[in-house]
Amino acid sequence: MTQRFSYQLQSTDGQARQGIVHTPRGDIRTPAFMPVGTAATVKAMMPSSVRETGADILLGNTYHLMLRPTAERIASLGGLHRFMNWDGPILTDSGGFQVMSLAELRKLTEEGVSFRSHIDGSRHMLTPERSMEIQRLLGSDIVMCFDECPALPADRARLESSMQLSMRWAQRSRDAFGDRPGHALFGIQQGGDDEELRGQSAEALRAIEFDGYAVGGLAVGEGQEIMFRVLDYAPAMLPTDKPRYLMGVGKPDDLVGAVKRGIDMFDCVLPSRSGRTGQAFTARGVVNIKNARHQDDPRPLEEGCPCPACSGYSRAYLHHVFRAKEIISSMLLTWHNLTYYQRLMADMRAAIAEQKFAEFEAKFHAGRAQGDVEPV
Repeated sequence: MTQRFSYQLQSTDGQARQGIVHTPRGDIRTPAFMPVGTAATVKAMMPSSVRETGADILLGNTYHLMLRPTAERIASLGGLHRFMNWDGPILTDSGGFQVMSLAELRKLTEEGVSFRSHIDGSRHMLTPERSMEIQRLLGSDIVMCFDECPALPADRARLESSMQLSMRWAQRSRDAFGDRPGHALFGIQQGGDDEELRGQSAEALRAIEFDGYAVGGLAVGEGQEIMFRVLDYAPAMLPTDKPRYLMGVGKPDDLVGAVKRGIDMFDCVLPSRSGRTGQAFTARGVVNIKNARHQDDPRPLEEGCPCPACSGYSRAYLHHVFRAKEIISSMLLTWHNLTYYQRLMADMRAAIAEQKFAEFEAKFHAGRAQGDVEPV
């Protein structure tokens, strides 16, 4: 088993890339989708079940874990992997995005962000140095720089000052991270939807040198058209020999469009959150299991899907347990959605390796255009 972090690019098809991220805790096949384990758990799933869906890596949230149960407590109990019973790689975000979106009475300065917890109102200060310390205590394999992420749309002056602050914080994150063999630190490109600012950000990050690079500041309300416009140039500004991670994305067609434009790694709460609200992703689009049309339907959610929801239960049963608010509904639909996402990533990896990504993409969109199977 490898003792250090590295990236191996195995094949390309246009801008799409297929490869492997090697870590001491196991390999991550790319393009990769990381299920989100916000509070040291992927909601409604056992870690072994998440592994069965095909996931190689999970994401944990620094902001939530630092507030409850605290990074210090997790460290005293043996680190995040042992705490949540997941032996594969874990990526932790920096906490910056959640501070901006969830915390109360926050104040941004050059030093960092002071804020009150959304849980109990307690006061906290999050800086690049503190973010690195928390992520070290958690023991995550991939650590994200502390950055500031403005919502879009924003004017150029706001985007520029935010990007420059994030680059100063990136250097401080790198300095505080230090030398940690086997662990990786990713820089985060900022600049909103401004190509020139994205270029300046990429140049600053390359000068600092990181183990991987994220395209940040997207999936913040700008819409798919603007996101894809940015991805038409942003990934190519980053090193080709390091993994590229698009943070917080997304819907299945977002993933396909982003892989086509050179992205390797993704995370999003969508498959698990949608499962809990009765939405299932299939090759023919989204199925709302709450709809009455499913109540007498003996067929599986998706023909050919190997997950327990599809192999063991009917649409009628899934409709019933969702309507009855039974816990098994969240479990089965989340398991299905995560399986769908991992099968989608596996299909993209195979298509890139075989130089058939355009063919895959056409088939993917044609399938979704069909819509759900006809009611019984």
